Amino acid sequence: AVPRTRILATGGASHNKKILQVLSDVFNAPVYTIDTANSACLGSAYRAIHGLVAETNVSFADVVKLAPAPKLAVTPTAGAEEV
Repeated sequence: AVPRTRILATGGASHNKKILQVLSDVFNAPVYTIDTANSACLGSAYRAIHGLVAETNVSFADVVKLAPAPKLAVTPTAGAEEV
């Protein structure tokens, strides 16, 4: 089964629940945030690590398994997908 879509919001706007709610309603997906300094760079850093270990057949999932867990911030408003 394909996992459900979810949005990971980082940066300054990720602290604004109203912006996150709009994202959630537009994309009909829950929005998560990570409470990590410089989180916008985090994905690039993990991809760089993955590239360094690529010859060892380590999966990207294994590289990021120790990353901070995202926290659910908002979920889609009921009926928003029909608007």
